[in-house]
Amino acid sequence: MNAIRKLFKYILYLLLIPVGYLAVSLVLTAISVSREAKDQTADKLIYLNTNGVHLDIVLPRAAMTADLSKNLNMTEADAYMSFGWGDENFYINTPTWGDLTFANAFRALFLESTTLMHLTRYRYKQDDWVEVKLSAEELQKINTYLVNSFKPDADGNKEILKDKGYTSRDDFYKANGSYSCFKTCNSWVNTGFKESGLKACLWTPFDFGLMNKYD
Repeated sequence: MNAIRKLFKYILYLLLIPVGYLAVSLVLTAISVSREAKDQTADKLIYLNTNGVHLDIVLPRAAMTADLSKNLNMTEADAYMSFGWGDENFYINTPTWGDLTFANAFRALFLESTTLMHLTRYRYKQDDWVEVKLSAEELQKINTYLVNSFKPDADGNKEILKDKGYTSRDDFYKANGSYSCFKTCNSWVNTGFKESGLKACLWTPFDFGLMNKYD
């Protein structure tokens, strides 16, 4: 009987971990960080894009600085670039949610790992993108944040993973940082907004946290 009680306690403790994580995440997601420079002219546009789970930052080509555009696989016809960040193993080995395995998910959330930038090229604005209005200064900070997310090679250039994209319209590049349950693809986007002085969540691992601030 004592053994059963101990087992029940262990199971209960294990269940409290994800439940506690979810509860704290929802609370911090609901807390907004206000836009810093409200007196600036917000005449620039970028966008938020989600596949239902994973959040990306989308910049019009004209809004990208020379440092950000440098060494990217783009053509003259590409008018928008979508930037995402995430775990390398998860990105490469989980092209669709049908490919998701427990091992890949556990490794991404709890083990130190290398990361990638996922870039997708668009010729036209998509109807489901959410507009984010910002000033020239805030746009510059977003550009800087994205540039610093790339891990440069020995020559200081962005390092592309050749033939690793899901389609002919996207590519992967080496990135800085390590993915975890505390630094997710969505918290990476949220951090970029916070560091740029834009309205954001206090912290969030979810896509809907930031989307709801602008939708």
